[in-house]
Amino acid sequence: MKKEQEIKMLKAFSDANSTSGFEGEFVKLFTETVKDFANTKVDGMLNVYASKKENQAGRPVIQLDAHSDSVGFITQAVRPNGMIKFVPLGGWVKYNIPALRVRVRNRDGEYIPGVVATKPPHFMTQAERNNVPDVADMSIDVGSSSREETLNDYKIDTGCPIFVDVKCEYNEKSGLFFGKDFDDRFGAAAMADVLETLDGEETPFNVVAALSSQEEVGLRGAYVTARTVKPDLGIVLESCPADDTFTPAWLSQTALKHGPMMRDMDTSFLPNPKFQQYACDIADKNHIPYTRSVRTGGGQDGAAIYYENGAPTIVIGIPVRYEHSPYCFSAYQDFKAAVEMTVAIIRDLTNEKLASFSQF
Repeated sequence: MKKEQEIKMLKAFSDANSTSGFEGEFVKLFTETVKDFANTKVDGMLNVYASKKENQAGRPVIQLDAHSDSVGFITQAVRPNGMIKFVPLGGWVKYNIPALRVRVRNRDGEYIPGVVATKPPHFMTQAERNNVPDVADMSIDVGSSSREETLNDYKIDTGCPIFVDVKCEYNEKSGLFFGKDFDDRFGAAAMADVLETLDGEETPFNVVAALSSQEEVGLRGAYVTARTVKPDLGIVLESCPADDTFTPAWLSQTALKHGPMMRDMDTSFLPNPKFQQYACDIADKNHIPYTRSVRTGGGQDGAAIYYENGAPTIVIGIPVRYEHSPYCFSAYQDFKAAVEMTVAIIRDLTNEKLASFSQF
C-alpha cells in the first residue's frame, strides 16, 4: 500500500464511530477496505474474519488480531433537566472526561453533538474548582432543556451509544498523527496492510485476520474468534500506551519513533518465549526497530487467544501517547515497522520453526 493510501486509511479508521458493543460503522469500513484481497465474514458479535484468498484446507493457521472497539460511553438515563447520565465503556480516567466533545447516536441512527457539561467557573465553589466530579455525577448536554425534549425531539434514551468526537490529523513534517481511538484502529490498519502486502503470495500457512469486538470491556470478541479460527499461531497487532513523556529514558519501553513494542508481560499475558525471541531475531535481521516491555498493568487480546488453545502468541504494539483519552499522538514510522515485522515473520516461518516454539 502506498504511503498516501495508508495515511488516508489511518485517518478514516480513527474517525470512525465504534465503541464497545457498537462496532458496526468500523466493521463496515474495515470489510470494505480488505474486500479485494481477503474473503470476509462477520458473526453476530460483529467479529470480522478476513481470510487470505490463497488459503488452502489442511494447512496450519496464523491468526492475526486487532480489535474494532475503542473506549466510549453509553446512555444510562435522561435526567429531568434533559441532561444525559452516562456510563463509561472501557477504561477511562475521570480527569480526561469533563468538557469532552461527543456524538450521541440516537434511536434513528442520527448523530447528535454534545459536550460533557461542566459548571462555569463563575458559579463554582472553591471546593468544586479543586475537584473533578465522579463520572456518576457528570452529564452530557445536547442542548435540550427537558427530559421530554431529549426523549421525544432528540430521540435519545437509555442504551444510546456515545462516541468521542475528534477529527484525525496528520503532520507530514513530523510524521505524527493526532486524533482519537488509535487504540486499536492503528492495529487494525496494520492488519489490513499486511493482508494487502501478502495478496497473491503463497505461504505455507493460512492467514486469517480477525477483527475482534469488545476488547475494551474484557477481551470478549477475541475469545470467540480464537474458538472459531483455532489458530496454530497468534500475532496480535495492538496499539499500546507510550511511556516516554513521564518515564526516565532508561526505563521507557514504549516510545514514539522507536518502533513497535514487543510485550514480554502485562497483567493478563506472558508470550510464548521462543516465539517472542524468534520475532525479535527476525526484526534484527531485517533492521526493523522495536522495544521490549514488561508491564505491571494492562491487558489485550493476546491473553484470550493464548488461553483458548495454547497457540504460541505474541503482541506487536504500536506506541500511542495518551491512550484512552480523547487526544492521541502516534507515529507513521512505528505503524509501518509493525507491518514490516509481521510480514517478515509470516514470510520466514516454516512448519519446523512453528514446531520449535513448543519444544523445551
